[in-house]
Amino acid sequence: MPKKSTELLAGDTDGVAYEFSVFRFAGSDRSAPRAYLQAALHGDEMPGVAAIHALMPKLRAAEAEGRIKGDITVVPWANPVGRAQYLFGVVQGRFHLGTRTNFNRDFPLVATPEANALPVESELETIDQKLKTRLLSLSLGHDIVLDLHCDDEGVAYLYVPVALWPTMSDCAAAMGVEAVILWDGSSGASFDEASLHPYREREARDLAGLAITTAEFRGQVDVERDLGERDAQGLYRLLVGRGVIADGETPQGDGFRGLVAPIDHVEMLRAPRAGVILYDVKPGDHVAEGQRIASIVHSPGEQNGQVDVLAPQAGFILTRRSHRQTRAGDDLVKLVGERPSATARAGALEA
Repeated sequence: MPKKSTELLAGDTDGVAYEFSVFRFAGSDRSAPRAYLQAALHGDEMPGVAAIHALMPKLRAAEAEGRIKGDITVVPWANPVGRAQYLFGVVQGRFHLGTRTNFNRDFPLVATPEANALPVESELETIDQKLKTRLLSLSLGHDIVLDLHCDDEGVAYLYVPVALWPTMSDCAAAMGVEAVILWDGSSGASFDEASLHPYREREARDLAGLAITTAEFRGQVDVERDLGERDAQGLYRLLVGRGVIADGETPQGDGFRGLVAPIDHVEMLRAPRAGVILYDVKPGDHVAEGQRIASIVHSPGEQNGQVDVLAPQAGFILTRRSHRQTRAGDDLVKLVGERPSATARAGALEA
């Protein structure tokens, strides 16, 4: 059985504390890659939790049969703070309400993959800073770091550092995602950036054993038994393919054949007016330049009561928002184009 521990975090006020579970599988080969998996860093994103729940029996079976070669650390529910933030019955898991900071931003950026390089947790001021430091301390030193998220509505896709591509194409193929978005530079000190940061000065040949990614498992409502099992199979194939688990009966399949694009090719299409969103496309669709993506009904019942949103270039619909009422300027769609976006900006796509 894996070793289970409970991480405790003191809250920002007396009498308040948070905890989350960590499972550790000990590998039999010290030279084998080590893997770290976490889900629900954004406390309202559950597909990764379902995937890890379906993965755990596979890991336990591999452990019982002596097939785990490299250490595996699993955090199924990584953010107890975000899980507890409810406003009028709706969980507010993306931002810490106390600091207004995204739970996947402002992680410590350390120069070496050693726990003693991290800030002293007791000297940190807020619970979100303590949580980020604790999670990073759990993940440091692992060769494979998988941070499982989801979008509003979307296809399954990965954010992969440019420095790790195309060597991570095997991971994308194993996980069965439809697209890979390549990023470079800063992403606001997100978890994947913080995980890569200790290795940024290494030569490309010295990065070949690393696999660091943010995995977006479709949309927030895509939390179903069969999808969780499918994602768990993909995670398991990745661990087998990278030599963390020995399993000669798990086929690796062909290479990755999905879409690969740099992050500056992503068009963030925004609402020109407030109103009701009428979508003409869904995630996974291919669109032509000038094609209507959606209409915003700003004055219902009026003869000219809507405004159309058109594709600025041909491309692939990666995601769309799950709500159907928008404010002016809100994001509507991520479209992955064939050329750089005229409105592309450095860093992460969203706050």
